[in-house]
Amino acid sequence: MARAALRRRLSWQLAEVVSNEHESARTHRLTLDVPDWSGHLPGQHLDVRLTAPDGYTAQRSYSIASSSERPYVELVVERLPDGEVSPYLTDELRTGDQLELRGPIGGYFVWHRDIDNAPVQLIAGGSGVVPFLAMLQHHAASGSSVPMHLLYSARNVDDVIGGSQLRTANDAEVTITLSRTAPDDWQGPRGRVDRDLLAQHSVRPESMPRVYICGPTSFVEATAKLMVELGHDTAAIRTERFGGIGGAS
Repeated sequence: MARAALRRRLSWQLAEVVSNEHESARTHRLTLDVPDWSGHLPGQHLDVRLTAPDGYTAQRSYSIASSSERPYVELVVERLPDGEVSPYLTDELRTGDQLELRGPIGGYFVWHRDIDNAPVQLIAGGSGVVPFLAMLQHHAASGSSVPMHLLYSARNVDDVIGGSQLRTANDAEVTITLSRTAPDDWQGPRGRVDRDLLAQHSVRPESMPRVYICGPTSFVEATAKLMVELGHDTAAIRTERFGGIGGAS
């Protein structure tokens, strides 16, 4: 049974596009109906493959933005102007189209209610918030009493991903900092994630939280180093990173 489940996860299958909608200024949310989907853990990802008429293929990995409690599998794709895959996914896909994918993949960067009772600190840069949207959904849907905190750095209000979900996440503490521009009535912090911001808006190391950090490579490396300097156990920090500014194309 375990081998069969593994083969199913690693085999390509067709998903049907339920919707393709703007999520933020630079991203789209794809909602997919995957008939043979076996379920997934918050923090896992999947592979998407496009095949051209001449047989050329391009493949990219995307974090899953929805928890298994949701009826469909959701992805948030950032459109990169020079990308091979993202312009097609964001601009061309229509309801009813089919998309080739495989997954779920990954077991390291996951959180679910049965792991332990340690507080959870999520720290995201840009589109690195996507796997945390799945964790927050699962946290709420499962009725978990584990304290969950999110510190999310976005360039500006228009770049915030999952805004409506984050505004209504009453079961978790959400802090958004705007690193470039902020409206005059902005009530949250401003500026990049640095040592002072982490000290003020993350769980203290004495509480021994699980720490998850996701975003561009430079953001993840700098933030993980700062969390260790603040006293967090290296073994309690898990990271997921992507190259460049915009992430996977």
